[in-house]
Amino acid sequence: MRRFYIALLGILFVQGIAAQEAADFVLSRTVTGNIADFTVDNLGNIYVLSSENQLKKLSPNGDSLAVFNDVRRYGKITTMDVTNPLKILVYYREFATVIELDRFLNIINKVDLRNQNILQAKAIALSYDNNIWVYDELDARLKKIGDDGSLIDQTADFRVLFDSAPDPSVIRDQGGLVYLYDSIKGVYIFDHYGALKTHIALPGWQDFDVIEKYLLGRDSHRFFRYQLGTLDLKEDPIPLVYQKDALKIRITRNGIYVLKKEGIAIYSHTASQ
Repeated sequence: MRRFYIALLGILFVQGIAAQEAADFVLSRTVTGNIADFTVDNLGNIYVLSSENQLKKLSPNGDSLAVFNDVRRYGKITTMDVTNPLKILVYYREFATVIELDRFLNIINKVDLRNQNILQAKAIALSYDNNIWVYDELDARLKKIGDDGSLIDQTADFRVLFDSAPDPSVIRDQGGLVYLYDSIKGVYIFDHYGALKTHIALPGWQDFDVIEKYLLGRDSHRFFRYQLGTLDLKEDPIPLVYQKDALKIRITRNGIYVLKKEGIAIYSHTASQ
C-alpha cells in the first residue's frame, strides 16, 4: 500500500507538492447531509447533489457558495462535469438536455440534444474547446455538440469499428485525448478528431478518472492505476478507513474524498492543515 500511495501521490501532486505516504493524509473535515452524488473542481470547490436533486457549490472549506434550485423542470440530474469551473455542465438524461451554469450556478445556456436526434446518451463531458462530447447510444457514435446545439464533429459508427459497440458510462477529455469508459469492455481512447488511438481492457472499475497520463479507478477493495503507453497496472488494497461503506471515492490534487451515507469525508495532507 505504501508503494502505491507514494507513486499515486507523486502523480497527483504534480505542481510542486512532494509525494507522501497515506499516513500523512488525515480527516480534515466532513460534509454532512442527504448527499446522492458529488464532484470536485480543480480549485477544490465541492459540488454536492442531494437526493431531492438540489445542487450546491461549497468552498474547499465547506462554506456554501451557490445553490441551483431549478430541480423540477428537467427531471433528475444524471451527471455533472466541472472541468471548467466557469462553465459547469449538468446533464438530464431523461430529457436529453444539458444545462450550462456559471460559477454562481446561474443558467447561461441550454442544449437540447434531441434537436440532433440524440435520444439516448448515458455519458457527456466538456471538451477541451468548451463544447460538449456526447456518446449517442442509438447512433453508436461519439459526437461533439456546440453551444447552439449544432453537430460539430462525430466519429465513425462504433458498430463498424468494433465487433461489439462499447456502452460508456464516463467520458473524460484530458491531455489531448478523449477517454470513454465501459465497465465491461474497458477504456477506449480517441484523439480530438475522433480517431481511435487504442482500447485497453480494464473492466470492472468504479469511479474511473484520468489525471495526466494515468488512468485511475477502484473496485470494492482495491485501487487501480494504469500508466498509458506501458503495461504497468498497479493495484493495492484500499485502506479500511476509506473502504468501509464507501459509495464513491475521488482522489484529486486537493485530497481524497469519500462519500458515505452520512456525508463526504475529506482527507487532506497534514502539511495543508
